Amino acid sequence: MILRETYRYGFDCRKMTDRLYTDTLIIGAGSAGCVIANRLSANSHHQVTLVEAGGKDSWHWIHIPVGYLYTMGNPKTDWCYSTTPQQGLNGRSLAYPRGRVLGGCSSINGMIYMRGQKDDYESWGEGWSWEDVLTYYKKSENYHRGADDYHSDQGEMLVQEQRLKWEVLETFKKVCEESGFNDKPDFNRGDNSGVGYFEVTQKKGVRWSSARAFLHPVTHRPNLRVMTKTLTERLIFEGNRCIGMEGTCRGNPVSIQAKRVVLAAGAVGSPSLLERSGIGSESVLKPLSIPIRNRLEGVGKNLQDHLQVRLQYRLEASETLNQQASSWLGRMKMGLQYAYNQSGPLSMAPSQLGAFFKSGDDVDRADLEFHIQPMSADKLGTDLHPFPGMTASVCHLRPESRGTTHISGTKASDAPIINPNYLSETYDREVVCRAIKKTRDLMDHPLLAKFSPSEHKPGRTQKTDHDLVTAAGDVATTIFHPVGTAKMGPDTDDYAVVSRKLGVYGIRDLYIADASIIPRITSGNTHAPVVMIAERLSEWLD
Repeated sequence: MILRETYRYGFDCRKMTDRLYTDTLIIGAGSAGCVIANRLSANSHHQVTLVEAGGKDSWHWIHIPVGYLYTMGNPKTDWCYSTTPQQGLNGRSLAYPRGRVLGGCSSINGMIYMRGQKDDYESWGEGWSWEDVLTYYKKSENYHRGADDYHSDQGEMLVQEQRLKWEVLETFKKVCEESGFNDKPDFNRGDNSGVGYFEVTQKKGVRWSSARAFLHPVTHRPNLRVMTKTLTERLIFEGNRCIGMEGTCRGNPVSIQAKRVVLAAGAVGSPSLLERSGIGSESVLKPLSIPIRNRLEGVGKNLQDHLQVRLQYRLEASETLNQQASSWLGRMKMGLQYAYNQSGPLSMAPSQLGAFFKSGDDVDRADLEFHIQPMSADKLGTDLHPFPGMTASVCHLRPESRGTTHISGTKASDAPIINPNYLSETYDREVVCRAIKKTRDLMDHPLLAKFSPSEHKPGRTQKTDHDLVTAAGDVATTIFHPVGTAKMGPDTDDYAVVSRKLGVYGIRDLYIADASIIPRITSGNTHAPVVMIAERLSEWLD
């Protein structure tokens, strides 16, 4: 049982000198960093040091799937960032969860395993086609149905089916099928159009983060050092070579020198660290009096994210999580069920049923994704509604809107300025209108009539597309998929930050392997692509 497990890290920063040496320094022990640490330390000739700003992943709510309700927005596990007020969201600012714990975002995310679509990778450049990356997806995967041309059962990352179903979700699935959606038992074969249940990174109802999959089994290796509560302030250099970092470990100053450095701090953390180290745009660095080491205009730009419009419905005559979680007896039953065999509502991912479809006939492939949930709340992490409810959350998979994330000061403790610029492009506003209309059409299907669904939020008072966009702005929120802020691209691209082999332009021995390098967002959830990226860099560095 997860609560009895302990892990050895073999390093006590309280006993260290103020300067350490290593071959490979990895900054960030999240979805990518844990993979790279595992792969490189498998070679005894490599000395690997992995540093993480957060603490160990020993808190039980990290491992119980429904615990995302407690880990997001909690400084124990989350950086607790927020966006700037968003014009497209009627001036609202959104919470912007980013993992700050071993496992990073894979310790607090929705656990959905999703590679995206084959055509997504056409824009990634030479060597990054679907055929190129499929091998690396398979390398890390342990798939519950066994191996075939698209899956492997030999990897560390478990991909399993969810452990419960709900009548209202089964009915919604039938509605989709009657409306022309293909039944899709596997979303990860290059074309995810259709309807089916999401597969998740779990082990029999327990979250299977990158830390649990890749890091914990290898902490005994003598050539792997794992340092938690280690905050990187800036990178250090020797000429145009990156030779390590300076920061603090549990409040004590620390400097780590390395032959090469890998940033795996995420789409917010990695560009922030580059900027604090003098790598970025003059317009950002000069006002903060940061000496410019290397001008790279793309650092912190090209931010893309999936915005979800959460249509919430009140139901009649249906069992949903709202009722089960509303009473002391219901919560006790859920707890006992999970304690007995790790099943029931506590094993739930945030979303169970998924569907991918085209917003219109002018679209060549699925560009909308449903996350259907047997519960409703004003927003994730708040109390569930006191009535039976469901949420039909729909997001635009390939938005045209682009935002930025930049540092606000010179210290790691200074919160970044995150501006996703949601719904700033006309096309994105058009698609969000189509998404709402399609959702309502499906909810009006006769098969759902037995539940008597009524739209709680935003409510059907809108008469024009302008009204629909306004309504979307009131209820939409991030689905936590920021990418693109240190984009991969050719050296002819003025906004490219890393090469096709993920080296930072203009700086030797500095690499990035996380969601920040993704040039164009994938059509789905982003954890699996980040693990794939880490696999590729690991092979190149080994």
